[in-house]
Amino acid sequence: MASALVLLSGGLDSTVTAAMARADGYDIDALTIRYGQRHERELRAAREVAQALDVDEHVELDVDLSAWGGSALTDEAEDVPVDREEDEMSEEIPVTYVPARNLVFLSLATSFAETREAETIYIGANAVDFSGYPDCRPAFLDAFETAAREGTKRGVEGQPVSIQAPLVDLTKAEIVELGNELQAPLELTWTCYQGGQQACGRCDACKLRLQGFAEAGVEDPVAYAE
Repeated sequence: MASALVLLSGGLDSTVTAAMARADGYDIDALTIRYGQRHERELRAAREVAQALDVDEHVELDVDLSAWGGSALTDEAEDVPVDREEDEMSEEIPVTYVPARNLVFLSLATSFAETREAETIYIGANAVDFSGYPDCRPAFLDAFETAAREGTKRGVEGQPVSIQAPLVDLTKAEIVELGNELQAPLELTWTCYQGGQQACGRCDACKLRLQGFAEAGVEDPVAYAE
């Protein structure tokens, strides 16, 4: 059976993406990056999701982007925005943007995938719902795929690793519906930018997730503090 590598954060989008890779008929390996994020909670979620989806090999890799900060997710001195309305979220690239994160992650995933002879890399990038992150856009993903084809042994030998971002144009509600259809373990996912026993319900990620579940008419299985 053909194999695929999934970038697995433990969040809603990457979990649904992993379930889609499985539904597409691939054997799955998963890569989770410990990049100096504010909390370890999403890493625990990634482990639980990997186990639930029967991932063949799950690698957790340390790449500490907090060494230079530049994001509220990697610098404790920066506050994570809370209680923002949709129009505020869409005004500018938010402080939760981690500089070039997907560029770094996809580079590492490409190296891992080539060693495992994986045909494709699945990433849960999403350009909808006001994320505003430039490294989630189709133009970036297409450009990276071209670079990977030119810069790898597989690529120059005519067997390039493809980049699949099946959720890139979906709304959060559509992602929730797809996750339900694929029976993805949504109850194990962690989306909140904060740590803790319960999701905060107030950061941008929580608010967009809650809105998506509400619009899909599905009850969110994750507990919220507010």
